[in-house]
Amino acid sequence: MTFWLTDEQLMIQAMAREFARKVLAPTAMERDRTGQFPIENIKKMGELGFMGMMIPPEYGGEGADTVSYVLALAEVAYACASTAVVMSVQNSIVCESIYRYGTEHHKQQFLKPLASGSVLGAFALTEPHAGSDPVSQSTTAVRDGNHYVLNGTKRFITSGKSAGIVIVTAKTDESKKHEGISAFIVKKDTPGVIVGKPENKMGLCASDTTDLVFENCRVPVENRLGEEGDGFKIAMSCLDGGRIGIAAQSVGVAQAALDASVKYTKQRNQFGQLISKFQGIRWMIADMATEIEAARQLTLAAATRKDRGEKFTLQASMAKLYASEMVNRVTAKALQIHGGYGFIKDYSVERLYRDARVFTIYEGTSEIQRIVISNHILKDKRRF
Repeated sequence: MTFWLTDEQLMIQAMAREFARKVLAPTAMERDRTGQFPIENIKKMGELGFMGMMIPPEYGGEGADTVSYVLALAEVAYACASTAVVMSVQNSIVCESIYRYGTEHHKQQFLKPLASGSVLGAFALTEPHAGSDPVSQSTTAVRDGNHYVLNGTKRFITSGKSAGIVIVTAKTDESKKHEGISAFIVKKDTPGVIVGKPENKMGLCASDTTDLVFENCRVPVENRLGEEGDGFKIAMSCLDGGRIGIAAQSVGVAQAALDASVKYTKQRNQFGQLISKFQGIRWMIADMATEIEAARQLTLAAATRKDRGEKFTLQASMAKLYASEMVNRVTAKALQIHGGYGFIKDYSVERLYRDARVFTIYEGTSEIQRIVISNHILKDKRRF
């Protein structure tokens, strides 16, 4: 399937590319070294409309389609994957959850500042003993008059330290299993919200990842997102969009690794000639480029189905699975092409290799994607 991009989509891509390469890229390696959260760059991205791209203008967003979002996110990831993951969570999971399931009050009070980028959001689903199996989460929300009282610990929360608003899932009825999980919009300054220390991660070092602990945290009933028992449905449906975001990030990082490799092969001489002349290197580059293009097409296909209002769970999982595994293969080849220099932090491929590793893990591991994909294929009677 060939994708013909509109003038508007191409304009958004060009704007994102210019911003990412002029503003984000020059300091990406320094942020990776120091772990400094890119708050000033995030503010600039909010001003450009990148933090609420698919939200209508009346709620502070840009009203762009998913294809435009994918194009922009890939460009940001090309320059700085740490910044891209913040953008992805904000758009795909936090803003879309509130837009799709929130009340008008939620949209006015929470969505507007989130979509404009003036406030960052986080999504708290994972727990110490509940990652791929969210039904096993133990955080509880007990109704007490006009409030719910939340108790529990959430783990590996992207922007957990920097976010001002958090969507939290918790059990409101243990007996109903996944139908007993509800979702709540919680302000970070609410008494009883405790932020854990930032994790010392392998990659995405400029994006903070923390525990969020809830100790008798009282949340108004009006801040429940959807009805009681909708939490699992909200999480799973918005993770579909999040998986398109991870695929786009993977494409961006892989493209950066390929471009760095091509540049290096045209400068590095061995055995009396540029290594770009060696067939072994040329075939590696051919394979890298082909895999990137395949992942890009899968990602755009999933985004297009979403824009058309069609079911896209299967396509999102396929895109996430293939793209996230592809970027690990491509960055490994990029490092190999660079030889010893690829193992040194002075070269960007070292950072790209580390940043790519988590893409097969978060927002649904590759194993979970294969379960989702096989379930869809085996249930589809039209195929046989």
